[in-house]
Amino acid sequence: MKAFANLLDRLSYSPSRNAKLRLMRDYFRHTPDPDRGWALAVLTSGLPFSFPLRRTLMDMMTRRMDPELFRLSRDYVGDTAETIALMWDAPLPARDMAGTGAASTMDPEPAGQTPPPPAAAEVAPSLRLSEVVEELALVGRNELAPRLEGWLDQLDATGRWALLKLLTGALRVGVSARLAKAAVAELADLGVDEIEEIWHALTPPYQSLFAWLEGRGPKPDVGEALVFRPLMLSHPLEAADWAALDLAQFAAEWKWDGIRVQVAAGNGAVKLFSRTGEDISSAFPDLVDKWHFDAVLDGELLVVRDGQVAPFNDLQQRLNRKRVSKREMEQFPAHVRLYDALALDGEDLRQLPLLTRRVHLDAWFSQRRPACSDLSELIGLADKAQLQQLWSQTRATGIEGIMLKRRDSGYVAGRPKGLWWKWKRAPLTLDCVLMYAQRGSGKRSSYYSDYTFGAWRTNASGAAELVPVGKAYFGFTDKELLEIDRWVRTHTIESFGPVRAVQPELVFEVAFDAVQKSTRHKSGVAMRFPRIHRIRWDKPGAEADRLETLLAMLEAPGS
Repeated sequence: MKAFANLLDRLSYSPSRNAKLRLMRDYFRHTPDPDRGWALAVLTSGLPFSFPLRRTLMDMMTRRMDPELFRLSRDYVGDTAETIALMWDAPLPARDMAGTGAASTMDPEPAGQTPPPPAAAEVAPSLRLSEVVEELALVGRNELAPRLEGWLDQLDATGRWALLKLLTGALRVGVSARLAKAAVAELADLGVDEIEEIWHALTPPYQSLFAWLEGRGPKPDVGEALVFRPLMLSHPLEAADWAALDLAQFAAEWKWDGIRVQVAAGNGAVKLFSRTGEDISSAFPDLVDKWHFDAVLDGELLVVRDGQVAPFNDLQQRLNRKRVSKREMEQFPAHVRLYDALALDGEDLRQLPLLTRRVHLDAWFSQRRPACSDLSELIGLADKAQLQQLWSQTRATGIEGIMLKRRDSGYVAGRPKGLWWKWKRAPLTLDCVLMYAQRGSGKRSSYYSDYTFGAWRTNASGAAELVPVGKAYFGFTDKELLEIDRWVRTHTIESFGPVRAVQPELVFEVAFDAVQKSTRHKSGVAMRFPRIHRIRWDKPGAEADRLETLLAMLEAPGS
């Protein structure tokens, strides 16, 4: 556990990607099984169980200290795990002093003697990560608190922090699942794609994987399992990329406003994976139960009614659910729009050029006609001027943008530069008034960095009032954060714990992708992906936009 805690601690303070790779590679090389395998699970997909940890932690801390003091400390630190790790009062070891019994912890040390080390330093090295995981797999919810208290008593502050991060799953150490897999791959001088190819056929603590990488066993056999293949991703099209773009080398297609999915089917089974490899099949029985083919397909998950793509808000009603009702399936019918094939009828197509893969996909689709799916059309283009015109019309047609893909590109996992570009539609903007500011988390825990903003409307009595329309916490520089933080502190009119209400004077120009109806907001609408575009220090709050302007931007069904 100590080695794992040190790894997380050093990762959190290492901004360099190469430094993080080196730290993880060294940990995986020198840490024995199964500890390193469980560490890999924590860094990638998380542990295979969960607990109602928030309530458990609050109850534990309430028994140990004043609840209000803990709340204020949590608000200041900005991270629950770090707050508990620092404030946890671990018991000191009993000290057997001849003739006097155990000394009080308040007794001074005899002159010339060094005080004994704290209990954590004596016990922590004996607590292994694998022991913690194995016990967690067996412990009941009612037994979690006493077991957790015992572990926290054994560990030092860094160990306590790492244990709580492990349990919450919110590591926030700047390591993606792919980066952790890349570190493992370096044990055998392999590319990360070779790990990705077999990843979804493996289970923690990945002992067969490490045996293969270290030459002690065969490569794990995927066999006929339906596994996730790493996706090929695109880069945003910037001005310099546009200037250098040779349109004759690229095929164009619409960028649909759904979520990326991969369909893997064969041997009578079907799986639907999200872009991160999560199996979401159980949430979409209206799709997988109707498919009977052998293929691995790349596409966009949408809600489609009568041939029209519904707004993204409709699709959100189907996401993040383990089960779905018949009514939800009827109200929000799922559909996959296909645009690439990784394999068809057992033949791997990933090494073929894009247009060749598309010919295979078109022929396969015309024969099979799988239900609840169609093909994403390729766009015929004469020149850049026509492309620019089509792009400018994407919002009016309810399309998220345009994809540009090199005609000769193979299906390369990851995000290779220059092969696929995404040109998203221009964002909408609205001048909004800052209403509330909340302290951030982690490195931003000392600053007011999370902002709720609103638009003006006229209330029932005829007076102007602000109603919240969105919340954002990025889009500004570190220098601007300091300026906003100072402004918030000097313009506060009311405080609610970590949140401050401020005078309605500071205007943000907010950029967002769309606006949708929402019953959860007082304004009746919600912005999609809002971010701070500009800080309008020059504009009086009274001159900010009205709610009616935002309502006019509402997405129409089927648009």
